[in-house]
Amino acid sequence: MVTLHRLEGFYWVARAGGYAAAARAFPYPITQPAVHSQVKKLEAELGVTLFERVGKDGIQLSAAGRRLFEFVGPFFEGLPGLVRGLQGGDYAGTLAIHAAPLFLRKLLPAWIARLRAVRPEVTLELREMPEPDLARLRQGEADLLVDHLPEVPDDIATLEVATLRAFVALPKGHPEAKRKRPRLAELGDETFVGYDTSTHAGRLQREVLAAHGITPPHTITAGAADTILGFVQAGLGWSIVPDLAPEGPVGENLVIAPLEPEARFSVVAAWRKDTPENPLLDAALETAPKP
Repeated sequence: MVTLHRLEGFYWVARAGGYAAAARAFPYPITQPAVHSQVKKLEAELGVTLFERVGKDGIQLSAAGRRLFEFVGPFFEGLPGLVRGLQGGDYAGTLAIHAAPLFLRKLLPAWIARLRAVRPEVTLELREMPEPDLARLRQGEADLLVDHLPEVPDDIATLEVATLRAFVALPKGHPEAKRKRPRLAELGDETFVGYDTSTHAGRLQREVLAAHGITPPHTITAGAADTILGFVQAGLGWSIVPDLAPEGPVGENLVIAPLEPEARFSVVAAWRKDTPENPLLDAALETAPKP
């Protein structure tokens, strides 16, 4: 008799591509030796080899392992969503959407209103996601992820839902604020207010700065666009900020001008291609914004 926890260990090793990675990906604390033991006991029970060595440290599924993974994968991937629905007492289902703060605030409200108009029974679980984390989709923590993705892996499907535009943000009293198109070259020696460079948004900002040959001598970092704009309004520096509105963000003592040349970034709704049938996900995609 095959036990469920050994199948779970096999699933995570196959999904993560190794024993150490599987131990880190598990939804509860477990050691690498414990995961390895689960798989070895499962192989002994079945009388087959599930993984084959590749090179010095790599592993890959054997033919038997691939067949087993095709069978158990949908169960473990669909289980978190089922549990969320059962725990919430809403058997019509729960849809988990993870998105960057800007999109939760400006894109999701109208989208959710359309979704609830066609599926009023849906229970929504919305979570702020500072960084686009596809592992949340792969592990079943999220049904839908909304963000800008520089690259889309083969196992992820996407639908474009919005366009981000980049804008130069200056305090009103700044000399360049009087120009229709501020000259970025004149701002290169001034303090730049932006996202932390370890974040996705911060890396995009630095790419834009590098494209204009700018290396700010001083920086102030913040975690949200509203905070960045607040520092700019206070006259503490300038910034390049993304926004969904064609005219950009607004604020007192703030001048916003389109970045020249124009910089645009697509925003997508992303989901796993192998997601089990989910009418709520289908409804969310059908009611998604059209950029």
